[in-house]
Amino acid sequence: MIRRFAVLLLVAACSRTAPRPTPAPVAVARGGDQAVVLVSLDAFRWDYLDRPAAKNLRALAARGVRAERMIPSFPSLTFPNHYTLVTGLYPEHHGIVANTIRDSLLGTFRLSDSIAVTDARWWGGEPIWVTAVRQGRQAGSVFWPGSEAAIEGVRPSRWMKFDDSYSNPARIDSVLTWLTLPAGKAMSLVTLYYSDVDHAGHAAGPATPAVDSAIARVDSMVGLLVRGIEARGLSGRVNVIVLADHGMTPLAADRAIFLDDYISMNDVDVVDWSPLGAIRPKPGKLEEVYAKLKNANPHLAVYRKSEVPARFHYRTNPRITPLVLIADDQWAITTRARFAARPPSGGAHGYDNQLSSMGAMFVAAGPAFKSGITVKPFQNIHVYDLLCDILGLKPAPNDGSMDSTRMMLVKPK
Repeated sequence: MIRRFAVLLLVAACSRTAPRPTPAPVAVARGGDQAVVLVSLDAFRWDYLDRPAAKNLRALAARGVRAERMIPSFPSLTFPNHYTLVTGLYPEHHGIVANTIRDSLLGTFRLSDSIAVTDARWWGGEPIWVTAVRQGRQAGSVFWPGSEAAIEGVRPSRWMKFDDSYSNPARIDSVLTWLTLPAGKAMSLVTLYYSDVDHAGHAAGPATPAVDSAIARVDSMVGLLVRGIEARGLSGRVNVIVLADHGMTPLAADRAIFLDDYISMNDVDVVDWSPLGAIRPKPGKLEEVYAKLKNANPHLAVYRKSEVPARFHYRTNPRITPLVLIADDQWAITTRARFAARPPSGGAHGYDNQLSSMGAMFVAAGPAFKSGITVKPFQNIHVYDLLCDILGLKPAPNDGSMDSTRMMLVKPK
């Protein structure tokens, strides 16, 4: 059910913990005693799972569940989809409608802005760590978009300020430490994030040795996490879900759409560029700009905000710009000057979320999951309810349901 949400303002502080001694093995958990480690491998496309370097991920899938692919929400960008995964809300409902956003009251949001990301007014809905803490559970975040803000006045029990230089193995150490804290303090939920595959895909493109190397690095961390859980006797309590926010597609300099071939750039404010063009025409220029861009290029779809196709769920939020431009797969939106400075190359995402190239990986294993099954593609709005079901939590209102994920579980609620 589609609903709207209000948000509060607070800012966050960060906390890191040192490794602690390993506790005694635990018994197999039941219901609300289970825990989840939610791992995001940014831009790990669904078909990367079958590339040679993903051996630990395939082993995890073999003893658990994998999806043919997970369908991101539109736009298939990093911040909107990470926040959809933990709220069950389409971006038009949680408010993180792109990686770069303009708000009439708050100003500009950029994922690189360390001040904006801590401002809870940007973040609508209720993320899973807020749901867990409100219902008496411990929840930690080793990086996740939104986790640095006190959303609805609530922070994760433990969290870290984003620092991509924080080493990959150290992130695993932090997760394992939090899972093995004394009774009453051990985490029921921990989120964990890696950017390696996304960086390699943007720089080199998806079908490259650089991406293979990045897959190998993050796959080794999945193996380290699984072995650490087993060594601490936590396999009967802890479920591991490894997924991605979106996929990746290749770019090339001969697939460029030049906006200044069709309009004067003085007539528009471009909030976000490509492949989702977020365009605010200057006062009195909306219809003129729309008319000049509509049908101007066969590889560019141009919509008034109210006319964006319903399947994108991308109309109602005031942060969505009056004009929404969507490039075809593998095409880039630019200008002649921008192209001269940096022609399209490597890889990109943000396109139509139904494209196979934008599909994300989903793998899960643990005491809550069945073994050795593959499920049909499903939308990522359903992950939040899945997490709540495993953890025995009452979900906040959201756009998802258990209909697409119930068949994964041994004993769904």
